Amino acid sequence: MRNAVIALAVTAVLAAALFLLVPGSAYAWVKALHVLAIIAWMAGMLYLPRLFVYHAEAGPGTPQSETFKVMERRLLKAIINPAMIVTWVAGLWLAVNGSWFLPGNGWLHAKIFLVVLMSGFHGYLSASTRRFAGDANTRSSRHWRMMNEVPTVLLILIVVLVVVKPF
Repeated sequence: MRNAVIALAVTAVLAAALFLLVPGSAYAWVKALHVLAIIAWMAGMLYLPRLFVYHAEAGPGTPQSETFKVMERRLLKAIINPAMIVTWVAGLWLAVNGSWFLPGNGWLHAKIFLVVLMSGFHGYLSASTRRFAGDANTRSSRHWRMMNEVPTVLLILIVVLVVVKPF
């Protein structure tokens, strides 16, 4: 939680600095921040289920399991959680300041729906991290291999909506 608060505070300070130093180009800077946050979030969302595959195969109580617990917790707390927060804050700022909520931008509503699904999957991975930390995982490595594809599919759909804007 501390890292998430720090990420949000850094985002607010950077945004304020942008408005004061370069108010005319703040939109482009926030867009760049949004893209960077998405990249970090997705990297973590793609890697964490892969760690779960190996963790499930290691079994509880092994030295490998203890190493995976540290890796998973650090990935979630230091990268994935803060990146998701910055993605949401910057994305909503862009949507409001870019007037994307106006009629005729149905693609944005579909995109937000998919990002909500991605955030829900993030929550599932967070809960799973806690289960692994408590040696209470009941899912097989096969399950985690399948779950590893969820963020990929959502990411493809989101990128198509943003780039093509089909409706």
